[in-house]
Amino acid sequence: MCLGIPGRITEINGFVAKVDIAGATKEADLRLMQEARPGDFVIIHAGFAIEKVDEAKAKETLDLIREVAGK
Repeated sequence: MCLGIPGRITEINGFVAKVDIAGATKEADLRLMQEARPGDFVIIHAGFAIEKVDEAKAKETLDLIREVAGK
């Protein structure tokens, strides 16, 4: 089973995005989603942004992950 985590792109430098994931900053490769822009919510899997999602869906997914994790 694979798990993609939603986050909001805060900065882009070439093919690397800084992504805010529930308050933590991570880097994600944008080579699979070159159309992504700062402010977009994307699903991150294995270090790559793989899908753009709307903010409501991103927040819903993060809430479910927190619930499963017991936080």
